[in-house]
Amino acid sequence: MKKCLNCYNALMRTQSHITLLTRLIEHHTENPGGDEPAICHFLRDELEKRGAGHAEVVTVPRTRSNEVGAYVFATFGEPRLLVNVHVDTVPANSGWTQDPWTPTITADRVIGLGAADTKGAIATILTALETTTPQNVGFLFSGDEEKNTSCIRAFLASERTRGITRAIVCEPTNRVAGVRHRGINGYRAEFQGQGGHSSNADRMPKPIATLARLAAELDSVSQQYLSQGPEDMKGICMNVASLEGGVAFNVVPDAATLTWSIRPPQGFDQQQFDEKVRDTIQRTNAGITLTTLLQNPPFSTHHLAKFEQMLGSHVRTFSPLQFWTEAAMLSEAGIDAVVIGPGNIEQAHAADEWVSQEDLIWAIELFTHIFKETAHDI
Repeated sequence: MKKCLNCYNALMRTQSHITLLTRLIEHHTENPGGDEPAICHFLRDELEKRGAGHAEVVTVPRTRSNEVGAYVFATFGEPRLLVNVHVDTVPANSGWTQDPWTPTITADRVIGLGAADTKGAIATILTALETTTPQNVGFLFSGDEEKNTSCIRAFLASERTRGITRAIVCEPTNRVAGVRHRGINGYRAEFQGQGGHSSNADRMPKPIATLARLAAELDSVSQQYLSQGPEDMKGICMNVASLEGGVAFNVVPDAATLTWSIRPPQGFDQQQFDEKVRDTIQRTNAGITLTTLLQNPPFSTHHLAKFEQMLGSHVRTFSPLQFWTEAAMLSEAGIDAVVIGPGNIEQAHAADEWVSQEDLIWAIELFTHIFKETAHDI
């Protein structure tokens, strides 16, 4: 009888979770273009219903557009542990066979934009809070993770971080606790010519050819790093992403733009690399201008034993991740972190994105366990 009752309670929690997840998916939070303040106000109300002592929505202007992002921060006691999930999604990829914001529930999965990345995590957290009240935990549901990280930066710059020493950052990790990952840096190089008729090309600056030479030189620089770095993260994953410019075969372009990125591992000498890039530009053409688009640091958990105690046997293993997360920014600010959540990164950003029913149940159990453990001040 007790076993049947436990099964019934688990089923009811799962149904509550699915209802929450469908409502979250229905919120348009694609980045850019979505409405983060609206979902944050909804989440503030849900957190208050579950006993949060304080919950507030903070809007964050985005520096590169006219849009406004947002985050909601709620506390149970005086937070020492932070649970962080992002509310935004990427825009719907091509290939969807249904409306991305109209969830479909099947026997084994929930399908919808953000189901895995990362609205499933939000819904399981809220479901766990229906039966378990944590002690000294803060919840940060934040926007702009998929684009410019403006919301996490605004949160870290505020007084709301006071007292927080550890964090769980939720991403779809296939039940693995992520303890380190690469950073990601983006760059743009531009070269301005004068443009004109191609019959004069021999006597004119050639923006595309100039930046093509730079691209080849940068790729050569990246080869120097292939044997450098930790054993499971050697190299810097240099990606020459685009070379743009020109309007027709008989017109010399007046300008061109080259973009590229790297994914540096922990311990990477960023200053040395930046000097190599500047030297390469000077050798190629001193007229090239360089802009750093983003410089997000690598991440590593510092005190793993604390998280092993907190997560117990609910995770498959503790291992590196292949993708970047905002845990790196929390760690850089002095908040130790791990990354874990329901779903698989292979479904994230894909058409017909989904999260499995089994993962949803697992995540409810995981967060219930974590919230109970907070009573022991781990």
